[in-house]
Formats: sequence, structure tokens, C-alpha cells
Amino acid sequence: MSAPDPTDLDATSSSVPQYVADPPPVSEPPPTSSEPAPISETLPYSEQPPPSEQPPPSIPPLSSEPPLFPELPPTSESLPPSSESFPPSRAPPQTSSPPRTSSPRDIPEVSHNDPIQISDASAQAQTTIEPGSEDSASSSDDAGYASDDYSSTSTSLSSSVRDYAFENGRRYHKFRQGHYALPNDDQEQHREDMKHAMTLAASGDRLHFAPLGPHPQQIVDLGTGTGIWAVEMGDAYPSAQVLGIDLSPIQPTWVPPNVRFMVDDAESEWLHPRDHFDLVHARHCLPAFKDWAGVFASAYAHVRPGGWMEVQDLQFVSQCDDGTMPETYALEKMFRLIGAGFQTMGVTLQGAPSLPEKMRAAGFEGVEVEVRKVPVGKWPKNPLLKKVGLYLQAVIMDGLEAVSLGPICRGLKWTREEVEVLLAEVRKDLRNSAIHSYITMYTIYGQKRTTVI
Repeated sequence: MSAPDPTDLDATSSSVPQYVADPPPVSEPPPTSSEPAPISETLPYSEQPPPSEQPPPSIPPLSSEPPLFPELPPTSESLPPSSESFPPSRAPPQTSSPPRTSSPRDIPEVSHNDPIQISDASAQAQTTIEPGSEDSASSSDDAGYASDDYSSTSTSLSSSVRDYAFENGRRYHKFRQGHYALPNDDQEQHREDMKHAMTLAASGDRLHFAPLGPHPQQIVDLGTGTGIWAVEMGDAYPSAQVLGIDLSPIQPTWVPPNVRFMVDDAESEWLHPRDHFDLVHARHCLPAFKDWAGVFASAYAHVRPGGWMEVQDLQFVSQCDDGTMPETYALEKMFRLIGAGFQTMGVTLQGAPSLPEKMRAAGFEGVEVEVRKVPVGKWPKNPLLKKVGLYLQAVIMDGLEAVSLGPICRGLKWTREEVEVLLAEVRKDLRNSAIHSYITMYTIYGQKRTTVI
């Protein structure tokens, strides 16, 4: 068959497009198609639109041989949907989430590297906190400081090891059920991490005050909670093996290689070797431990000679230095009721001042006690203390139900509705920046004598 005549418009448009130069000869006409024919085949030449308005003509195959590059299936069908399609040894690594960090809702960053700011904050926290102006306390720049009544974020262990109890819509630990009166659900985990951020800021970014030395070997964190302190200690001391123990298995799985967690009760017999730990640490455990004398005795037996024990806890008693706290302050009323509820369970919530003497009675020497004021709210003038106050305000606001329902309903036999009426009053007073209240934080640490007699 001879090549088509270039002057023949129908042949040109239906067999070889005009924009293909020197096409090879076509051995047979293209197969018929059910698609509509191009405009050039249906209209006379004089009625055809300009070339720019014509749809591109279909391109028939130039030969009957298989194409050099066969059409590939869609990507979504050619790739396995997940690592489960691979053999176990060839599966790609799973991406783990990074450990949770404390970032409570837009609380602004305050430089902790300013020595003047830190020095001023430390001095005021141990004497008298200078309040800021009312305009400063209610500035629109602080809009992000407000705390929601609900928040949740958590990364915890596999659900196969979870076993929980539920009461008043909150989740509690099942192991040694009832031993700890506060919940362990996502709301409470987020609040615990925020409490860690508050404590760290109030301590000048110090994870501990006991002089450990640069290369500790064994550290245990009693009542580790979400494990955030243990994780940060593992990062800070690669030489150490850090163990966190708690009644609830809510710790993250993404941790440094020298950090591990265990479900255990610190008030039971310790299974660790004697004279083993360089540091025994307990923070915010006043609501958890009934027998502090027993805890200190166990810690002393298992700390190596020359090792340390350190306790940090809040004394939940509202105080004020300038007379702005009314006698009807609802937060202090709640603290007293919660304390009374805990007392029925054998727990002394407002027991921080008694801890140094109990530590000494267990045998620890050189016991140091540091007491710092922790403001409630954004009323301080110092930026660092203001940040600490905002953290504490959020910790209390987010934990109103968590810290009150168990002790007051279970211990004092209140109904949930009665507690909610009280909490409404507490929320109102917490948002009042004209009340310059604070609570205190105790840091207590002592050393086991180097030579044991």
C-alpha cells in the first residue's frame, strides 16, 4: 500500500497526525472505534473550526507489535498497603511517636537561661512574690493561658496489659484497686505531664537537687506516673539504668534504651538488691503513699552507701501575703475537703512538712529542705513565676474532677452533683487574678552514710 497523499485531508487526519514527522508506513487501516469521529471527518472543510478549537485527534497504534513500555497498573495496586504484606524479617521499621512533652496549650515560652530572671524568681519564691499590675494580669496576650476543663493526650503501653476500673465516668487502676484515689485516664496523664513542666520550671529546669555526680549507675522513680521524669533522666544520664514503677501501666513505649518501667507497689516489699541504687526519687506522691516511714526505710535499705533519696511534693494549703485572699476562698475549701476525704483512706495529703523528719528517722543524713512558693494564676510580675503560676492554674483547673470526685465522694459520701456545685465556685475564684494566692513546694533530699555501721 502506498503512503497517503499529504494533500488528502481525511487520510491525514484519520491515519497519521499532522504533528508527527516522517511516520513509518501503516500496513493496515486502524481498527474501528466506537468513539465519535473527529470534527475533520464529519464536517466539510469549509465548515471546520480553526485548528486551535479542534480537539486533538486520536492517535492509532503505528504497529501491531507489543508496546515497548507496557502500561503499569495504578500505584495504589502495585504497592503493599502496609508492612504486613512483607515477611516479618523484611518489614519496614514502624515509626514510633516521640515521647510526650509538656506543652500545655499556648503557655508562652519563657527563657530559663536568663540568670537574672531565674535568680529573681528563686529569691521571690523563697521570700515574697511581687504581684504584677492588674492590666498585666488581664492582658490579651495571656488569652492562651486559659485552661480548658477537658484535655487528653497520651501514649501508653499495649492494651493487652491494661486492666482498669471505672467510677464516676473516670478510669482508675485495677492493680491494688483503691490504693490510689486519683484516676489514670488520658485527661489525668496530660495533667501529670503539665505538673512535671510546672515543677521543672519552678525548680529552674533542674530534674533533681541531690548531688549525684556525672555518672550514676542505678536510679529508681517511685510512682513514676506517665514516666516523663524517668525518660528525661535517662536522656540526661546515659550511664544510668533508670527504672520507673507505678500501679498503672500508662508509660510510653518510645523511651531511651536505658529506661524501663514496671507495674509495682513501692509500699510492698522491694525485690531489688540491697545497697543498689544511686538515687531513689519520688515526686507528687503524697496522695499515693500511706506509710511514708516504710517507704523511707525501704529506700534506705536499697540505696548504696553514699547514695541519695529525694522527694518533691506540694503542700496543698492556700496562702497569701498581701491580704487579697478572702476567707471564703473556694480553692482552699476544696483543698480541706479533699484532705479530709484522703484522711478516711489513710492518706495525709497535707503532709509535706513532716517528710524531712521521717527521712531522718530512716537513717538518711545531711537532709536538706528547700521550700518554694508556687503562685496560683498569672498574677506575679516576674515572667518565670508568672509562667509557673499559669501551669499550676491549668493543673488545678484540669484536675478539679480528678482530684475531688474520688476523695470527696468515696471518703465523705458526697454526691457527684454536690461536688459539681463546689467546683463551679472553685473555677470562679481560680479565674480571679485579683486573688494573689500560692501553695508551697517542698524539695527534700538526704544521703545514706558512706560507711554503714
